[in-house]
Amino acid sequence: MNMPVLAQHTVRGACPHDCPDTCALKITVEAGRVIKVAGDPDHPPTHGALCTKVSRYAERSYHPERVLTPLKRVGPKGLGRFEAVSWDEALGDIAARLTAIAMRDPQAIVPYSYAGTMGLLQGESIAARFFNRLGASLLDRTICSSAGGEAVAMTYGGKIGMHLEDYAQAKLILIWGSNSIASNLHFWTFAQQAKRAGAKLVCIDPRRTETAEKCHQHLALLPGSDGALALGLMHELIRNGWLDEDYIAAHVDGFEALREQALAWDPDRVAAVCGLSADEVRGLARDYANTKPAAIRLNYGMQRTHGGGNAVRLIALLPCLTGAWRQRGGGLLLSASGWFKDFIDSATLQRPDLGSGRRPRVINMSTIGDDLLRPASADFGPKIEALIVYNSNPVAVAPESPKVVAGFQREDLFTVVLEHFLTDTADLADYVLPATTQLEHLDLHASYGHTYLLINHPAVAPIGQAKPNTQIFRELAARMGFTEPCFSDSDEQLARQAVPRLDFELLSRQGWVKLPLPELPFANGGFATANGRAQVAVAGQGLPGYVPPYESVQSAPALAARYPLAMISPPARHFLNSSFANVKSLRSIEGEPLVELHPDDAAPRGIADGAMVRVYNDRGSYRCKAAVGERARQGVVNGLGIWWRKLGFDGTNVNELTSQRLTDIGRGPTFYDCLVEVAAE
Repeated sequence: MNMPVLAQHTVRGACPHDCPDTCALKITVEAGRVIKVAGDPDHPPTHGALCTKVSRYAERSYHPERVLTPLKRVGPKGLGRFEAVSWDEALGDIAARLTAIAMRDPQAIVPYSYAGTMGLLQGESIAARFFNRLGASLLDRTICSSAGGEAVAMTYGGKIGMHLEDYAQAKLILIWGSNSIASNLHFWTFAQQAKRAGAKLVCIDPRRTETAEKCHQHLALLPGSDGALALGLMHELIRNGWLDEDYIAAHVDGFEALREQALAWDPDRVAAVCGLSADEVRGLARDYANTKPAAIRLNYGMQRTHGGGNAVRLIALLPCLTGAWRQRGGGLLLSASGWFKDFIDSATLQRPDLGSGRRPRVINMSTIGDDLLRPASADFGPKIEALIVYNSNPVAVAPESPKVVAGFQREDLFTVVLEHFLTDTADLADYVLPATTQLEHLDLHASYGHTYLLINHPAVAPIGQAKPNTQIFRELAARMGFTEPCFSDSDEQLARQAVPRLDFELLSRQGWVKLPLPELPFANGGFATANGRAQVAVAGQGLPGYVPPYESVQSAPALAARYPLAMISPPARHFLNSSFANVKSLRSIEGEPLVELHPDDAAPRGIADGAMVRVYNDRGSYRCKAAVGERARQGVVNGLGIWWRKLGFDGTNVNELTSQRLTDIGRGPTFYDCLVEVAAE
């Protein structure tokens, strides 16, 4: 695409990353080069502010290590040695290899993608059409949020909740499983407005995060015990008569059965499971019941354990039991993405009908390590012969990485990676295809943290030989003989097809549009369930309850005798999953790979602050530096991620230790359900 070189001008864009904020950008371009990326002051959620990461986005696009030509592997797999080839040669060879595999069984080809961009176009548009037409295996995209997302949808009928701006009206905010300052900055600004107006902020998190330090109270519960705490709050609401019985009778189905279960969870029992005091449980329940309006900002950290789905179901019921939905500033938000369902035409964008009625198998992205090593069988289907990776870095981010690496190292696995850089995954590819960054392509962005749809206009022409994902899959489809007209749709045509109910001209001109939604969505019920009522019991799942971790001192005492420390692996503040880990300025701020330990855990192990340590369990071993201090609670260590493996001390990262076990709901990963030991070197 040829773009005119103009004098300094501003282009409207959107942040592409996996963050609930989905910021509106104002990108300043001079002489065909981006010189500044700033937040749009007119977009209410963004209000002109950006996180440190995205404010340096131009540094990512112009990074000297950017992949700017197609690359073909030379030499043994895993050495990361490539030679530049033409697009013609790369696409011709890839198409020939995929065609040969598809003739045997197209399900042997697997797409692997997630949220390297959250864009509707550069994510799953032409790519989805391509794989649907091919008949490839389907990918169950579970790696981040499926447990919580499915759980809240069971309760409310969709991934829906409070409006972001209404948190400013709350008088109590429970920030549950979220380091908002690092991962939800723009929510935090509304929480700060509430705080300045007298609201109390409570952080519920095993780690003493930057957010916890700024709240009035921090409840450092044990990982995986959130469901027990929710039941304890219900116990106190019931016992003290703090329920909104009228709201429950009119707008909640099935609470009576849960009432009896909750009464068994008195504060002393909850305290023992959660590692809190009984008074902390009682005090939180009293504050939640008697401070109005009360809001919960639930985030995805707490659902990455065995019982994460059930915990979300229980927490999602709390504002229904107190009638918090009646007031502006009351309620709960985990994800707003369900609000976009009626405004985005996913079927037209992705064209599942191209599958011609075929029902390919489904591969769970969270078990890719095991699945790449499976032989063909009647239950599993064909052995995976080809993997097409885009918008993801599975070798770094997928759990139990020793198995993931072993799978990617198979000489008989044909791997194509669309990327900006030679990531851990790209190093193991047969072909690396240069993809554009957000500054170089058109896209649309919904949000899971607010209710505005955004457009991203290309600010500059593609750098080098980079192409948008959409164009790469268009050209690959043509090479494979796919002649359906939908593979010729331009990016602008895709964008218009995606949002037929919204004013595209306004969106294009302004950069964003607000969805037309009720101001107080559930003040009078009206949930997105079949009968409009919040659901307690769900067919196939029954009542929500406390599901203990797979690995904890209480649930697995024999394992805990060898590995007595629970490990969570929250993101490093200046990375976003594995994105930005190679941006020098951000890596220099982040420092080195760390595990945080409480002084009472470090001292008996002879571990000093700054010492090199080995974190290990039966799945693997990981070397990093120790940070001894109060960020970790006793009995829990925090392995900050996600560093690229090759940027670690010995070519590994924290996922060397995590497991491929799945959550109770949503088939999600259990990253924070992990016992380890730590030893000084």
